[in-house]
Amino acid sequence: MIHVILADGFEEIEAITVIDILRRCKLDVQTVSISGKRLVTGTHNLPFMVDAVFRFSSIGDSDCIVLPGGMPGAENLATCHHLHRALLKQDAANKLIAAICAAPMVLGRHGILRDRKATCYPGFEHYLPEGAYTGEAVTQDTNIITAFGPAAAADFAFAIARRLVPDEVVDTVRQGMLFA
Repeated sequence: MIHVILADGFEEIEAITVIDILRRCKLDVQTVSISGKRLVTGTHNLPFMVDAVFRFSSIGDSDCIVLPGGMPGAENLATCHHLHRALLKQDAANKLIAAICAAPMVLGRHGILRDRKATCYPGFEHYLPEGAYTGEAVTQDTNIITAFGPAAAADFAFAIARRLVPDEVVDTVRQGMLFA
């Protein structure tokens, strides 16, 4: 199961692109709110009904935790104590964690990016450990995938998918969506 964690103020294109592409790859994706309610509002006022409300045990067996960016969404993710614990547990188990745009700051603040390379939205580099920032569209290091923002949403989603399904599945989805 892949859990896409949403907070009020999330960047819609980053969340919805990831959800769409991963589901096209036949992966089980569950959207989860940390706000205590099922209706979450994106940074551009798009209301979004999630599949579940966050409970620590509900994402305890996640194949991948995905954190979309956007502000104040990423800040809301960063201040969620239960998410912090879930991310540390996910990392300790060497399971996949993916964060895009401003959301890598969540990983940086909680020490998850220590000794790893990462990328993020320009201006958020100070949340990453010194020497970690790559400036690439998508960066992969061990069990961590990061991306720099909305323009990289599809590449970010395909990078996640390639870690979880055979390349042939990802290639078929890319072709069907008319990506080169």
